[in-house]
Amino acid sequence: MHPMDLTSGWVSVPGTSRIATKLLSGDFDEPSRKGFRTRYVRIEAGGETFEPYEHEYWEELLIIEGELTSKADGSTISAPGYVLRPPGTPHGPLVSHTGCLLVEFQYFADRAVGMADYLDAKAPSQEC
Repeated sequence: MHPMDLTSGWVSVPGTSRIATKLLSGDFDEPSRKGFRTRYVRIEAGGETFEPYEHEYWEELLIIEGELTSKADGSTISAPGYVLRPPGTPHGPLVSHTGCLLVEFQYFADRAVGMADYLDAKAPSQEC
């Protein structure tokens, strides 16, 4: 177990406003479709993305503080919150009016959704 330094090591996310990440672990190779990464994502109050996202890896979000809103449909998730996105799930653009801290798990895997209670509503049709 290690205490977290939340004051340093943040990298701004290109093409967004007031969003930064801090890598915690992993070896993620998106072009080769291998690996995983675990990282903090910090969105300052008013921080946002401008384009929708869709990618070929699994993504799980654990919202620790604040809230996150979809600019597409206005739906908001507040802490504590969790979202599961299988590959090909469209999401965003997003905004946080209050600010938000979340842990993001991204990985390539051949797996089933399993329990779907927290499955993103826009996820492609999956066998559960």
